[in-house]
Amino acid sequence: MLVCPVCKMRVELTEDKNALKCGECRRIYPIQDDIPIMLVDAARIDAT
Repeated sequence: MLVCPVCKMRVELTEDKNALKCGECRRIYPIQDDIPIMLVDAARIDAT
């Protein structure tokens, strides 16, 4: 199980399957070449 490196909550696969999203802090971590990039600097924050 993968967790957000910031808040330690579980991350879920996004609908487009191109990223992992934290439901708690809304950070979205990209997936590149089937590898999740779980770096805070690589994440973006979902505005919704």
